[in-house]
Amino acid sequence: MLTGIEEVDWASLGHAYGPADDVPELLRGLASADPGERELALDGMYGSVHHQGDVYDSTLACIPFLLELVADPEIQDRGAIVELLTSIGGIDLGSDDEVDELDPEDEDFPPAANYAMAAAAVAAGADVFLGLAGDPDPEVRLAAPCALASLHPEPVRVLNLLRERLTVERDTEVRLALVEGVGRLARRHESLRAETVDWLGWLARAAQAPGLRLAALAQLARCAPAEVPGDVVERVTELLEEVRTAPYEPPVRPDDSWPPVPSLAGQISDFLGEQAADRSTPWADELLRTLHTALDDRVEDRIALVVAQLRSPDAGRRADAVWQCGGLIRMWRGRYEEVVRLVGLQLADPDPRLREAAAAFLERLFELTAPATDALATRLAAAPPRPPAGAPAARTDRCGALLALARSGDARAVPLLARALQGPGIRHELLYAIDALGPAAVPLAPALRRRLAAVELDDRLHDHAAPLLHALTAIRAVQALPEVLRVLRGAPPNRRDWVQAAALRAVAAFGPAAREAAPDLVHDLRSLMAGGSAAVATKAALALWSVEGDAGTVLPALEEWLRPNVSDPDRCAAAGALGTIGPAAAAGAPALRPGLTARDLWVRVACATALWRVAGDAEVSLPVLLAAWEENRHARVEIAECLAEMGPAAAEAETVIRAELARVRRHNARETGSGSHDIHEDEKLLAFCRAALARIERDRWRPSR
Repeated sequence: MLTGIEEVDWASLGHAYGPADDVPELLRGLASADPGERELALDGMYGSVHHQGDVYDSTLACIPFLLELVADPEIQDRGAIVELLTSIGGIDLGSDDEVDELDPEDEDFPPAANYAMAAAAVAAGADVFLGLAGDPDPEVRLAAPCALASLHPEPVRVLNLLRERLTVERDTEVRLALVEGVGRLARRHESLRAETVDWLGWLARAAQAPGLRLAALAQLARCAPAEVPGDVVERVTELLEEVRTAPYEPPVRPDDSWPPVPSLAGQISDFLGEQAADRSTPWADELLRTLHTALDDRVEDRIALVVAQLRSPDAGRRADAVWQCGGLIRMWRGRYEEVVRLVGLQLADPDPRLREAAAAFLERLFELTAPATDALATRLAAAPPRPPAGAPAARTDRCGALLALARSGDARAVPLLARALQGPGIRHELLYAIDALGPAAVPLAPALRRRLAAVELDDRLHDHAAPLLHALTAIRAVQALPEVLRVLRGAPPNRRDWVQAAALRAVAAFGPAAREAAPDLVHDLRSLMAGGSAAVATKAALALWSVEGDAGTVLPALEEWLRPNVSDPDRCAAAGALGTIGPAAAAGAPALRPGLTARDLWVRVACATALWRVAGDAEVSLPVLLAAWEENRHARVEIAECLAEMGPAAAEAETVIRAELARVRRHNARETGSGSHDIHEDEKLLAFCRAALARIERDRWRPSR
């Protein structure tokens, strides 16, 4: 066993954390009779030798020994080793985008050639996986199809083997893995695509178990989306019902009576196991996720599928649907009213995890939350459960529900926010959501004032005061001016500019009434406009114009921050201030024009929008905005807002506006990661585009005199 392991100079090799002299111990750990040692060794392999999918020289040196372990039937947990080898050698150098991102000049990552050598080395020994397809251990049989489809150099041989094994295999999860392996082969080898698609189509229609037919539909959607039947939602719904009502047959697995091991892999396994503990068919959820991914931009089908899941009597199926909703609505535009309504109904479910998932989904929807606001209000009206004496505070869905209700603009959130403001702490997102409530939130002013007055003027002032200042700005609570001035004048050096900018935004929102409430305010604003940073000076200029109404007083200061030698963010701030002042700042138009040709896109956009707002010069501004529209999709919300203001003057933009409205994918969608305001920002873009188009069309059909 592990012949020749001592002949390798492991100390001269490396992995993610330095010299690889610990690798022999890890390899021996994989062969241990102790399940705890095996799991810790597997943790070490993923944590250092194959860290985050990287392939080091030590990873390459491990491949022969890992293949030897897999071939030995006496070794336990070989399924996990097969999965490790599949990951090490499974990068498709012909199509995987990750390989394209590898930079051979980057010393922080292994050489790109390592991945090619790993793929070749594992493929050279991939015959070992052929025998594993019929191994007595079902965990090994479960891992074998993916390994064969990903690594074996003879795809026709593998395809025949996988289909043959399906006729004799009795373990449900292994059968699903065989179908997935066939689908993977079809995606990797164009020459097998037609034959495989026909076979998957037959399997989806054949008199097979519902899970197998569901797996075939999922793989068919991934391999050949055009071949997916038009009634896919109805068929999937029927199959799910068959799966739900079928007698439960527990899978046969090796003895799992060993005590749990506190390793990383063990913790992840325990977490996933806890989620699926009450599910007889957890694999059905994975098949649905695969199907959703494969349906891609067939949004109507995906919505119908989610709606069917949300109406299921199976709470686990509904919980999985809520998570599917998150990815669907974040990436794609569509008619989500029924989806949102059904998610709202989950707030009444007895399972706290389902309620929390529903609230977490709804709090990111802002204006799209409307169909669920009654359910949110009902949930919040119910008395919160009292935790047992001495028990730690548990996570609840109530805070998320309140945030969702407030962000939707529903006035029923106001008394609940007032109650929250009386407590010792309040989630900052709730304060930032107050601007969605409009005038209905004015009664919150006294409570906001009290909290702002109690904030210490210390190094954490910005963290505590900024959300309160934002809320007071939103409701234009001029009665809070004394508390705002206390923060403005007493801000400590730590992040002083940020604090003062937030306070000055509030003063600007208060308008002329602020001067009446504090006659000495003008002196403060003039001082900050003359001596502050750009962030402070531009906000002070805007506040001074707001309380005095004299643009001529502030124009010279703003023009200074528009000079070409000023930093890009500072020029944007000054242009934004001029645009807010509008036609009263028309004399500042010449200072904006140099910014139209700046290297920085955001400076060009800020100056072009400001030029339109102060001088109404669409002939000069519009070409700059349209060029930026194509250059950076993240600038489109700001540009579309300006196009909506231009109305008929933006007629030249009609083509790009219509193209944007016709897109199904959200303009800011990312495959990985998302922001809490992403959906809201895209909906704003759509609203501005519709408004701009409506004004253009209205002018076109207006009768001439």
